[in-house]
Amino acid sequence: MRRYAYAIPYWLWIGLFVIAPIILIVYYSFFDIEGHFSLVNYETFFTPVYLRMTFNSFWYAFLITAISLLIAYPTAYLLTKTKHKQLWLLLIILPTWVNLLLKAYAFLGLFGTYGAVNALFEALGIGTKQLLFTDFSFVFVSVYIFIPFMILPIFNALEKLNPSLIDAARDLGANEWTTFRRVIFPLTLDGVKAGCQAVFIPSLSLFMLTRLIAGNRVITLGTAVEQHFLVTQNWGMGATIAVFLMIAMASIMALTGNKKWGVRQ
Repeated sequence: MRRYAYAIPYWLWIGLFVIAPIILIVYYSFFDIEGHFSLVNYETFFTPVYLRMTFNSFWYAFLITAISLLIAYPTAYLLTKTKHKQLWLLLIILPTWVNLLLKAYAFLGLFGTYGAVNALFEALGIGTKQLLFTDFSFVFVSVYIFIPFMILPIFNALEKLNPSLIDAARDLGANEWTTFRRVIFPLTLDGVKAGCQAVFIPSLSLFMLTRLIAGNRVITLGTAVEQHFLVTQNWGMGATIAVFLMIAMASIMALTGNKKWGVRQ
């Protein structure tokens, strides 16, 4: 009985801060801007404007995740081979302790017309370039912000990898690429999945960076939610978009989760 009593704070927390907000969001999604019960928000979501916005959100989230993975996997692999791996790992984690808004404003200074990057371009004779308010700057800053969350799970998976399996593969005549393709990568796939979840899911609902770094040139579902709740005051439409975002995120977690049915741990 005491065991169940210990779980009461946990269930209260889940009920108040997870289940109740979800119920409220679903509830508000059935009301139009005038407060009448209606399905108009769901009809509006399936119009070309919002479908294109949904495609853009998934496309940018995919780009950010793919680039993060391409950089993070070799980085995590090299970290496992370095002498002071914990120190290097700490240096990678440190930027995550800085507020997201501060990092965004730092890049505004770096990528600005008179910023450090353009000053370097001028010194090299390239000339001033428009870096801010572009797709490139949005993806670049997003990758910088999310890449530690991709490196960490992959690093942990590589650290847990049994070195004798790699030695066995080489003893059997496998070259470096074959060893990676047939042994290392499959055995660290759980870390890759966890990293992709940690990057793709929050990338779907980005809104601050689309405003500050991309200058609203990149419009995503997260931007639309912010606009409807704070500007147009159409809470019903904002809640409807949030419902579809939650469905998308839950689907991604289900597809990339570890399925070990019938396996005794």
